[in-house]
Amino acid sequence: MIKSCYYHLNVSLMRLYYYFLISVNNVGFMAENGTMVTEFVLMGFRLQAEPQIGLFFVFLAIFLITMGGNLGMIVLIQSDLRLQTPMYFFLSHLSFLDICYSFVIVPQLLETLGTDKMVITYERCASQFFFFTLCASTECFLLAVMAYDRYMAVCKPLLYATAMTPQTCLGLVAGAYAGAMVNSVIRTGCTFSISFCKSNHVDFFFCDLPPLLKLACSETRPREWVIYLLAFLVITTSISVILISYLLIIQAILRIRTAGGKAKTFSTCASHMTAVALFFGTLIFIYLKGNMGTSLEEDKIVSIFYTAVIPMLNPVIYSLRNKEVKEALKKVFNRMRVSQAD
Repeated sequence: MIKSCYYHLNVSLMRLYYYFLISVNNVGFMAENGTMVTEFVLMGFRLQAEPQIGLFFVFLAIFLITMGGNLGMIVLIQSDLRLQTPMYFFLSHLSFLDICYSFVIVPQLLETLGTDKMVITYERCASQFFFFTLCASTECFLLAVMAYDRYMAVCKPLLYATAMTPQTCLGLVAGAYAGAMVNSVIRTGCTFSISFCKSNHVDFFFCDLPPLLKLACSETRPREWVIYLLAFLVITTSISVILISYLLIIQAILRIRTAGGKAKTFSTCASHMTAVALFFGTLIFIYLKGNMGTSLEEDKIVSIFYTAVIPMLNPVIYSLRNKEVKEALKKVFNRMRVSQAD
């Protein structure tokens, strides 16, 4: 029911956005035979039947683990008083974004692999593109916010409680969502104001920028510059905040005299550093490489990693490397054992 409401809301919003683009830009979305493009065909991975069935169950398992792990992380943070801190507040939003990531991409992928239904309507394609960009941009900003939080905790411990108040944390998260919304609206507008007339076959498993640009018959260079400039600004701004924060954190760690103190302080940042390396490494490859001759097949593999695999790994990264989370999990398991014994 929730999924149905979510889908129809997205379709309604993007249909209005679609007609707005047509009226403002006066563009036509024409296929090779001159008819209006109202749907796209996702080509996916172009595999034989048996490997495709195997991939269906692999991605289904990844999707279920992602949903369970991230929902479990959110519930754990909300239910344990020891986790009611700014760091875990941000982590709960990261888990929420990972759920949205998977929900936007993986069900479409499973539908393609399981039923060979590769047709996606124009509105649904635009909707998927918009929400995917929103999730990716928000996660960029949120990881930067989390780095700033670690800087305040390590370098300004006496000011941490007064600086990172609930109102400040809420404002930082709201700013991340607002900045991502602006980027998503402009990026989607630039992409879907292009005339698609070469074909309606998208050589990808979801509606992403590089394969859509290959279908354009109008001049795309000005729009590409805007899109890649925005991607550059989002990624470099976030990375700059992260790098500056961790340079200051490293300086603070080096001033600690005991090896145990250094290790303990560094361990509070290890999970976040791992998540940053995984996420930005793949994102930079996709969106800042431009037209460097890499094939769409390579892009598909990398895109699978950051749209399906990383959202599954994040709960594992933050639970295995985090003492407080592990203690909270032990507490939950102990309660379950007691209730079963009774």
